[in-house]
Amino acid sequence: MRKILLQLAVSLDGYIEGPNGEFDWCFTGQDYGMSDFFKRIDSVFYGRKTYELVLSMESEAAPGFPKLKEYVFSNSFERVREGAVLVNGDIRSAVEKIRNEKGKDIWLFGGAELISSLMNLQLVDEIILAVHPVILGAGKALFKDIKERTWLTLTDHTIYPDGLVFLTYLVKK
Repeated sequence: MRKILLQLAVSLDGYIEGPNGEFDWCFTGQDYGMSDFFKRIDSVFYGRKTYELVLSMESEAAPGFPKLKEYVFSNSFERVREGAVLVNGDIRSAVEKIRNEKGKDIWLFGGAELISSLMNLQLVDEIILAVHPVILGAGKALFKDIKERTWLTLTDHTIYPDGLVFLTYLVKK
């Protein structure tokens, strides 16, 4: 069965966006292990807002960013671009079906509402956080509206000279 991997940048105080939706605080000066991460995945899960952001920034795509099968979770969209898959309705059934298809692991990229939904359904297998050495003070919290305590097991960590720390956790189920 394919794993769902939540992997994204977070500020030291737990925000994935600044107070105005900005993410200019994210380090991009080097690979930070992303090429190895991209070898593990062939698909990505987006919420509606994240999908719209990705579409708006497509011309600025980072070098080395692979072509991934896109799944867009939205109850308001009627269609998505060609090649992408629109997911609505019963999220648990849809995700379980996707997980049982052949392929590599799946990147849960965002946004916060989709992350909360999948965490509450206990569908996230691994959490990989790129903790940036910045305190934003406000913004969009990574985890909100989580209904139950979730225990994690630290399986890996990498500390970069610029202060960025990658933490990898398995979600205990």
